[in-house]
Amino acid sequence: MEAIFHEKQEGSLCAQHCLNALLQGQYFSPTDLADIASQLDEQERQQMAEAGLQSEAYRRFLEQPSSNYDDSGFFSVQVIDNAVRVWALELVPYNSKNPVARNARQDPTQQKAYICNFREHWLTIRKLGYQWFNLNSLLTGPELISDTYLNMFLTQLQEEGYSIFVVNGELPECEADELLKVIPAVQPIKPRLITEKAANKMEGTEEGDEDYQLALAESKHLVENDDRALQKALQMSMEENLTEEEMLKEAIAMSMQNE
Repeated sequence: MEAIFHEKQEGSLCAQHCLNALLQGQYFSPTDLADIASQLDEQERQQMAEAGLQSEAYRRFLEQPSSNYDDSGFFSVQVIDNAVRVWALELVPYNSKNPVARNARQDPTQQKAYICNFREHWLTIRKLGYQWFNLNSLLTGPELISDTYLNMFLTQLQEEGYSIFVVNGELPECEADELLKVIPAVQPIKPRLITEKAANKMEGTEEGDEDYQLALAESKHLVENDDRALQKALQMSMEENLTEEEMLKEAIAMSMQNE
């Protein structure tokens, strides 16, 4: 578990933490993401300018704040999408008709990673080795997720209001992926949600504070629901095993009768 790159929440920089968790390294800084956002703003300005520099629509556009980032550390989905494209990756909406999304809904474990968004908060769920991990920066560390539980967790996130994107493409090689293929992770104790005290150290505007607290509260709600969902997943797994055992017993009994 120590080999997994995990950034804990700083300010409202969850977009940065999410991307670095996905790529498993310090690949993006706030400055990098701000540069991407500025480029998107300029592209939007040029498109609006086509209607005329003196047009009312263009003047209104110039008066509005950026829709791609702000001083609190917020970055739009367009910024995240352009950031992953640097690595030849693509974000595919989980509920779309895209074949990648359809395959993900049929069997989420066959994908490599998911990026999830709720209000201003971003988090990554990624496969490392042959196991899945919740790399939410609001947790004290990576959370191991079983294959059985992954589908339920994604469903739970959607019910809680998260937008989910399938990460399509080849992720860069990382130490954790190679190590966990040889030595799978064991996690007897789940990571905790970061403390309220840590949350109060958040930097940014009052609006950013409010958005952060909303994301924190939502993550807390998810953590509280984890145990119930996990118990359900375990029960389902036990029922499947029981069914297989019953079928085996029946086959043995039939074999003995035939003898």
